Amino acid sequence: MSLHLVVMGASLGALEALRVVLPALPADFPAALIIVLHRNKEEISDLLRPLNAICALPVGFPVDKEPILAGRVYVAPPNYHLLIEGDHFAYSIDEPEEYARPSINVLFESAAETYGANVTGIVLTGMLRDGASGLAVIHRHGGAAVVQTPHNAVAPSMPLAALEAVPSAQVLTLSEIGKFLAKMTY
Repeated sequence: MSLHLVVMGASLGALEALRVVLPALPADFPAALIIVLHRNKEEISDLLRPLNAICALPVGFPVDKEPILAGRVYVAPPNYHLLIEGDHFAYSIDEPEEYARPSINVLFESAAETYGANVTGIVLTGMLRDGASGLAVIHRHGGAAVVQTPHNAVAPSMPLAALEAVPSAQVLTLSEIGKFLAKMTY
C-alpha cells in the first residue's frame, strides 16, 4: 500500500502536546495522521474546534468504514476502539485495553498489521502503559518508532513504557516531533 500512516497516542497532557506538534504539519502533509487520546466524551468533542484552529489540515472523527486519506488528521471517537482495516477505518466496542477505549495499542497493532513498514508510531505524554506494546508491533513490522522525551512529558509513564518496549525508538521533544513530521516525504 502506498499510503503512509502516522499513528499517535497520548493521555494526560495530550492537549498541550498537540498544541506543539500539530501547528508544524504543512498543508501538503503526505500521510494520514491518526490520533488516540484518552479523554472523556465531553472533553474530546470540545477538542476538535481548537485543534482545527491550530492545524493546517482538517481534523475530525472518522466514520466507521470511512476511507483513510492522506493530508488529514483523524481523532479516535470517544468510547470506541479505532482500527485500520485495509484502506478504511473500523470501530470496535471490545473491552477496554490498558483501562482505555479507545486504546492506543489497538490502533497501533491494526495499523502495523495492515500497513507494515508504511507506519510511523508516536507515543506522547500519558499515564500507565498504553501504546508500548503497539509501538513494539509497529517496530517489528518495520515501521518507525518515535517517543516523546520522557523528562519533557507532563506524564512520563507512557513514554517510559514505550522505550522499555522499543529501546531503539527515536526519542524527541515535542518541537522535534513536529519538525520530524514536517520533513516527512514518501
